[in-house]
Amino acid sequence: LGVKQMIVGVNKMDTTEPLISQQKNQKKKKIEEIHQGSSSRLHQRRYGYNPCDLCPLCPSHGWNGDNMLDASPNMPWYKGWTIERKSGKSEGKSLLQALDAMEPPTRPTDKPLRLPLQDVYKIGGIGTVPVGRVETGVLKPGTVVTFAPANLTTEVKSVEMHHEALQEAVPGDNVGFNVKNVSVKELRRGYVCGDSKDTPPKATEEFTAQVIVLNHPGQISNGYTPVLDCHTAHIACKFREIKEKCDRRSGKKLEDNPKSIKSGDAAIIDLVPTKPMCVETFTDFPPLGRFAVRDMKQTVAVGVIQVCEAQDVTGGKGTKGCEKGQKKNNKGLDWAAIYQLGRPRGQKGASGRTFPLIPLSQNIWCCCVRVHRKEFQKEREKRPPFPPHVKKEKDSCCLIGGFF
Repeated sequence: LGVKQMIVGVNKMDTTEPLISQQKNQKKKKIEEIHQGSSSRLHQRRYGYNPCDLCPLCPSHGWNGDNMLDASPNMPWYKGWTIERKSGKSEGKSLLQALDAMEPPTRPTDKPLRLPLQDVYKIGGIGTVPVGRVETGVLKPGTVVTFAPANLTTEVKSVEMHHEALQEAVPGDNVGFNVKNVSVKELRRGYVCGDSKDTPPKATEEFTAQVIVLNHPGQISNGYTPVLDCHTAHIACKFREIKEKCDRRSGKKLEDNPKSIKSGDAAIIDLVPTKPMCVETFTDFPPLGRFAVRDMKQTVAVGVIQVCEAQDVTGGKGTKGCEKGQKKNNKGLDWAAIYQLGRPRGQKGASGRTFPLIPLSQNIWCCCVRVHRKEFQKEREKRPPFPPHVKKEKDSCCLIGGFF
């Protein structure tokens, strides 16, 4: 799941028999047993860690602070931990020293912006303020962003963290940002914000993931529909097809098209969200590519996304500010062809009828829109007569319009 560093803490050393400061040999032997047990679980059975190099083990007593900040005189039998990092060898005794020995991760500022929304607020005098943590990329005021899976595009007015304005927000920052002309009802927790000009996020139609079943009382087969917790999204997804059973550590194929899987098994599965959802592959965006499977009020499985198939969205909603630059492109369309496509088959048309989006090509679509009569008075003389299903009014008319 992308967790590359870990500390094993053994707390409540004061509750042991005998006490932590007595019978050194027994205490040392017990800690060695715990170390071996945790090492076996982390390395051999499930997670693939090498505890000797990556996971320091720290016995402690939190109530009195033994081995929390400094080495405790009550544990003279404990000789400390030693780990090997890329930066070199580290050693110590306390939990704080183990935390200080962790290597800071590199922040993916060079990747496209991804910011899953945690909450959306409406603040008086400011407007709509989505809140979330920047996972990848950089968020700046003035950036035109897209929210998936709603495919809503708008502009960022300002970015703040802890009531202080920021010139840019980098990965790891929990920020709130004000957006233009967007209602608080149009956004919700689980949406993903991205730069509309740099690989914007899209709604996911289906995805393929490697799933490891941790704790399920029965067997899982095709059609199983649990809840997936991926970043801030909490959406039910259907196990459409269990494609193959594989080794959870090496990924080697063990069986094609198994009928079911159980606790301890790993499998490659095609999943389909039951509601609009935005996820990414683990290799491209790790925070948006790992998930937990929840059922019966517990985590029954975990997984990482290998392949993600995005929905083909022909047109999305944009705010007025974002649409200003698009108005100049709405000329030179074949209105006769648009009328013909807009008229339903087998009908001459009904007054006031609203038609769905109709794609004309990869970049052009048409729908019923309202335009001012005066703006198109000259152009209408060159176009064919209005079809019978167009509703005419005094100051405006509803006609089929094309947009890039």
